[in-house]
Amino acid sequence: MKIYIKTLGCEKNTVDAQFAAGLLAKEGHTLTDDPGEADAMLVVTCGFINDAKAQSINTIIELGELKTERQKLYVSGCLSQRYADQLSSLMPEVDGFFGVNDYDKLPAMLGRSGFDPFVSAAGTIYDELGPRLTKGSLTPWTAPLKIAEGCNNICTYCIIPFIRGKYRSRRPEAVLAEARQLAEEGVKELVVIAQDVTAYGCDLGKKNMLPELLHELCRIDGIEWIRLMYCYEDEITQELIDCIKTEPKICKYLDIPIQHSDDRVLHAMNRKSTDASIRATIANLRAQIPGIVIRTTLIAGFPGETKAEHFALRRFVSDMKFDRLGVFAYSKEEGTAAARMKQQVRKDVKERRRDRIMELQRSISLQNNLRCVGQTLQVLVEEDCQDGTYIGRTSMDAPEIDNSVIFTSDRALIPGTFVNVLIQDAFDYDLTGKAE
Repeated sequence: MKIYIKTLGCEKNTVDAQFAAGLLAKEGHTLTDDPGEADAMLVVTCGFINDAKAQSINTIIELGELKTERQKLYVSGCLSQRYADQLSSLMPEVDGFFGVNDYDKLPAMLGRSGFDPFVSAAGTIYDELGPRLTKGSLTPWTAPLKIAEGCNNICTYCIIPFIRGKYRSRRPEAVLAEARQLAEEGVKELVVIAQDVTAYGCDLGKKNMLPELLHELCRIDGIEWIRLMYCYEDEITQELIDCIKTEPKICKYLDIPIQHSDDRVLHAMNRKSTDASIRATIANLRAQIPGIVIRTTLIAGFPGETKAEHFALRRFVSDMKFDRLGVFAYSKEEGTAAARMKQQVRKDVKERRRDRIMELQRSISLQNNLRCVGQTLQVLVEEDCQDGTYIGRTSMDAPEIDNSVIFTSDRALIPGTFVNVLIQDAFDYDLTGKAE
C-alpha cells in the first residue's frame, strides 16, 4: 500500500512518525507525498494546547474531505490518545484511531475500518520500534534524537504526563545505534530532545546520565553539531556544564524552559525553580561558558497572575537579556490542575501581556545581534534562493524556531554544508552577510 503521513506538532511527533514509517516500510509499504495517490492517510496529531488541537482537527477534516471510497484515513498522536472516544463518534470519516503508544499496531490495522480506538497506557520502559525512516525530510542534514518519553514533572498547566505517561529513558546503546544510523544517512546536526532531557537516566538506576551519553554521541563520525533542548534549570549539573564546555561538537546553546520568574507563580505551576535559582544558574552558565546562547520560554497570564507579577516578569526578562525567547499566552487545558484554578486571566489580558514581553525581547534581540556584526560565523546552509542568496543558521540557532542568516555567495553552495559568513548587518531576529 502507498501511505501518506501528515505530521503536526513538536519534534517528538516527527520522531514518532518516522518510526511509524520505518515499521510500514519493513512490512513492504511505500510512502508518498501526495495524499491523492495514497491508499491510506495517517495524521500524527498534536494535543498540547488549544491552537494545536484546532490545527489537528482541521487537518483531519481537510483530508477527510479529500478521501475517496478506496482510501483509508487514520489518526494517531496526542489528540488521538486524549480524545479518541469522542473523535471516533464525531468523525465517521476516520477509519481508525491510534494513541501515542500504538504505532506497533499500525501495520496490522492498515486497510481495516471501524476498529476500537487504541489508546493504550504507556509501559514501564521505553518501547523501541525499530529503525526510523527519515527519507524525504526537507532538511536531511538535521534530525531530532529522542532520548526519553513521558514526563515525571507534573506541572499544573501541562497535560503531557497524562498523555505520554511517566518518564522512560531509552537505553544508551539504542540511542547511540540510532545516532550512528542517522550519521550514515548524512545527518550532521543532532537535536537531543525529551520532555526533560536533563532527567535522562532517572529511571535506569543511575542519575545524571546525560553527560555520559553526550560524550559518546560526540565520538560518532559525521556528526558536527549536537544541540540540547528542554533542559530543566534545577537539573543542570556541573558535570553537564563541563561536558558542554569541553566537547567541541556540543553547541554552546541551551534551551531552558523556565515559564516564569515570580516565586508564587512558579509554585502555583508546580515548578521547582525560583527567581534566585534561575538567576544563579544563568549567571553560572555565562561565567563558565563564555558566549553561551540561552533560549527560554515563558507563559503569560497564568491563572492568578497579578499586574505586579507580570511587571516582575518583564523586569526579569530585561535583566536576563535572553538570546532567544518565546512567550505563550496561557492555554487552559482541561484535565490539568491549572484549568481548575480560580482567577483565570482574561484572553485579551493574556495576549497583551505576551505581546508586551515579546516587544521588550525584540529590542534585546537586536542588541544581541548587533554584537555579531563584523564577526565571521560558521553557518549551516539550509536554503538556496537561486539568485546567489542563501539562508542558513549558526550553531546559536535551533531549526525552525530561532534566527536565520541571510547571505550572498560568489560560489554555488549546497544545502546541508557549512560555510563561513562575514556578518555585515543585523536586524531584530536575523543577520545578513557574505560568504567568505
